[in-house]
Amino acid sequence: MVTAEVVPFVEQSSGVTGTPQVPQQRGERLLDIAVRYAAERHWDVLPGAWLEDDGATTYCSCGARDCRTPGAHPLATDWTTAATGSASVIHTLWTEHPRASILLPTGRTFDALDVPETAGCLALARLERRGLPLGPVIRTPDRRMLFLVLPGAATKVPDLVRKLGWSSPAGIGLRLHGEGTYLPAPPTRTGRYAPVQWAVPPTPANRWLPDTEDLLSPLAYACGREAAMLRMS
Repeated sequence: MVTAEVVPFVEQSSGVTGTPQVPQQRGERLLDIAVRYAAERHWDVLPGAWLEDDGATTYCSCGARDCRTPGAHPLATDWTTAATGSASVIHTLWTEHPRASILLPTGRTFDALDVPETAGCLALARLERRGLPLGPVIRTPDRRMLFLVLPGAATKVPDLVRKLGWSSPAGIGLRLHGEGTYLPAPPTRTGRYAPVQWAVPPTPANRWLPDTEDLLSPLAYACGREAAMLRMS
């Protein structure tokens, strides 16, 4: 099976000169990482809940023992207006909550195509072999991969998937993140799992995100293949 290398939270050298891109260093404060996402990628960021550990169990800082997304939901109920790209506001937010997770609202500077990990690894290998444009890719502990693309994917993908021969994105395990949703950003920890990681980190080479059409065919094919295999198992 083809597997994608998980890039740890350490600085990567892309061989491309330009503005430094989100230096990824172990031990950095979440505040500093959030500021870099905003300053160097021009992404809005949003403080989220974090994980608490009482020695016996791990639970969400919101206090709800039955929290559906522990460590990965916004602190603010009006999170769409709380998301910000201002370094000074980010400093204030994370100074108040230094352990807050980092969330990235979608539908602004990017959308995301969310696929099962196995399908994502297959598609990633094919995209790289063909030299097709590729933006940053997030890998989550619940075995999903999130491909960042230009905004508008959430509205275009259903029709595009049908044209490729499938009934719907959901039917092949493809999820969409557009306006009104958010993603956990590395190094956010969710539930009892390890941190969210970069499968493909932000670099000067992928500052410009691909359009949905550039990635959808390989992703849909990989998702459809995995869905068919699951039905036969």
